Amino acid sequence: MIRILTPPEAEAAINDLAEILRDCVEGGAMVNFMLPYNHTDALGFWRKALAAQQRGELVLFGGYDADGHLSGTVSLGLDVPPNQPHRAEVKKMLVHRRARRQGLARRLMLALHGEARRLNRHLLVLDTGQHSEAEPLYQALGYSLLGVMPAYSLPPQGGAPQPCSFYYKFLDAP
Repeated sequence: MIRILTPPEAEAAINDLAEILRDCVEGGAMVNFMLPYNHTDALGFWRKALAAQQRGELVLFGGYDADGHLSGTVSLGLDVPPNQPHRAEVKKMLVHRRARRQGLARRLMLALHGEARRLNRHLLVLDTGQHSEAEPLYQALGYSLLGVMPAYSLPPQGGAPQPCSFYYKFLDAP
């Protein structure tokens, strides 16, 4: 099941959201954080995200696995400049390792697309590590590669900067 989390629901689920983020970072996801990364670190990120949600700057989706556990999330970032009211950003697509390869990420993205349409946001943008596990999903959902930035960010375990792929998708004809 996929649903938009209201601010009170998101606050009640903050520990689950933190666990999903911590698991993804520990699993090597290049989502802006470095190891070591613990539950407290993840709570700090989510507190800032929930404040943005309260301000109407993002829509937070929760994805539940077959057992009813919150196991994935993605956010629709709405905080764009005044001359870009038609655009939104896909942010923090995260699926706990225990729930991967079950279609949860795809369902999260399709729900995000529906909400973006409802909000008249017809151009979506996102970035992901080049050759990441998520890249084939975005391509299958019709996202177009804008380009690759070499040496964009460090992997969570450190080492050399890695390339990042930038994608866009028009939900309807521009």
